[in-house]
Amino acid sequence: MDPLVSVLGPKVGGIRVVPIVTKISALFTVFLLVSNFASNYINLTLNRGELVRLANKLLVKDLAELYGFASNQHEIFTFSENLAEAKKSIEENARSNLQRERSVAFGVRPDGGVFFWASKLQAPMSFEDEKALTAMHEGGAQDAQREGKINFTLNGAAYFGVYKFSDKWNCYIIRAEEIAEFNKETNVIFAQVSVIIFAMTAVCIIVGAVLVQRILRFVKRITHGVMKMQDEQSLDLIDLAGAPNDEITYLGTALNSLSSTIDNLMGIFRRFVTKDIALKAYREREVKLEGSKRELAILFSDIKGFTFMTETLGNDIIDVLNLHYQRAIRRIHEQKGIVGSIIGDALLAIFGTMLESGDNKSVEALRAAYLIQEVAAELRKDISMRREETIRRRGALTEREELIFRAVMLEVGVGIDGGEVFYGNIGSYERMTNTVIGDNVNSASRLEGLTRIYHVPVICSEYIRDEAEPATNEYRFVEIDTVQVKGKTQGKRIYWPVRRAYIDESLERELASFSAGLAHYYGGDWPLARQAWESCSLPLCEVFRTRIQGGVAPENWNGIWAITTK
Repeated sequence: MDPLVSVLGPKVGGIRVVPIVTKISALFTVFLLVSNFASNYINLTLNRGELVRLANKLLVKDLAELYGFASNQHEIFTFSENLAEAKKSIEENARSNLQRERSVAFGVRPDGGVFFWASKLQAPMSFEDEKALTAMHEGGAQDAQREGKINFTLNGAAYFGVYKFSDKWNCYIIRAEEIAEFNKETNVIFAQVSVIIFAMTAVCIIVGAVLVQRILRFVKRITHGVMKMQDEQSLDLIDLAGAPNDEITYLGTALNSLSSTIDNLMGIFRRFVTKDIALKAYREREVKLEGSKRELAILFSDIKGFTFMTETLGNDIIDVLNLHYQRAIRRIHEQKGIVGSIIGDALLAIFGTMLESGDNKSVEALRAAYLIQEVAAELRKDISMRREETIRRRGALTEREELIFRAVMLEVGVGIDGGEVFYGNIGSYERMTNTVIGDNVNSASRLEGLTRIYHVPVICSEYIRDEAEPATNEYRFVEIDTVQVKGKTQGKRIYWPVRRAYIDESLERELASFSAGLAHYYGGDWPLARQAWESCSLPLCEVFRTRIQGGVAPENWNGIWAITTK
């Protein structure tokens, strides 16, 4: 077996099944490294704190000696009045206690000027850490001794140390160490310990993996048994001979006992294609002829020019439909929709049957509608590429081939409506089907039909707009018209949900022109409506320009247009 497969596991249906041993080993590797590094870091931090405390004691001792020596030099200076010699003596005395390359001892005037400097580093022109200087001033105001601990920045490096104000020299005498240099040795120790931790962790993981592999050996046998049944699409018993009496063996025994139950459920799954009904059958172990009223979103998709396709392609129409539906149904399922029925070129999808917290059935239906459009567009693109390739190879197409290429250039219309419908199982206990019944189902079909009239890919109802608009900003709902479809007595507002990602400046102007014209159209001022639509190139506007050719709205105009065809 491939070593990579042994560690990462095989792929089943494009998904890798990672061995439990690999997961446990990875988990414990992380735990061991985190715990060991955390312990090491905590130990380092505590030790550093103790070292800093001891260092401060030594710094205080050095500072006391330096302060006393500086006071004595001031007495000498009082008689000799040789300031340069006094500063030189103080600096030499201070250097005798500096052990590190960046150790410093110096005097700072209250105004920031450097009085004396003792260090291997170059002396600065002035003490530029105003924050630290202010802290010493404030500390002096509260403390009669005018001394304490201080952290400051010098030449871009962080220091810690102690200070004491000398009244005689009118300066703060500071003894300090650079933090990075002080911590250098402990950092080296931390790195060495880290290498040891890595080595010990690797040994422990290897030994642990071998032991866990031995303990969980029957997990692999159970997994391989299930994969075999999945590949062969048949139920079988897993060989558990020699298995110990633990939870893993119990799991394998439980899987074996469930095989017969799953076999019975397979008959139910074959009768139902919708996921929600299959899950319910699995949970309840039976299927009932029942239904209920539900708030659902209904999507109706239809292929345009299907009669021409059928006449041109003959029996090959099945292959084209299957190619389209295979992709379209997958997209519907991705949006948590279920396919209620497929009748030739028409597809009915339902959203909201498996609604979870945070889901919005109308948004899911809208997304599915545009995914279906993308599926059709991808198919048209593939067909166009094949047509061009054929022309390049042969020079031209026959008349029959041109017809075939035209026939397979699928275009679909999508209508979406929602509301209260009956949803459930009908038929008999010998043969049953899952269905959805209601006025909104018929309305979705009517809306799909209107896509051919208004030349837009998707049309939805006011119900869909009202539910989707507060939940997402993906779509701009452009009101198309108020129509009275055949068989209805009342008008219904219909909308074109335009993806905002598709709206550029040009389309924005077109939509604005259409909406402005529609307002005049509703108000019965058709001349103004025509004027607004004159510059609009949307096919949608052409429909209205044709409709208002008479120039005057009918008497008792209420803005509702009656559709006499289905």
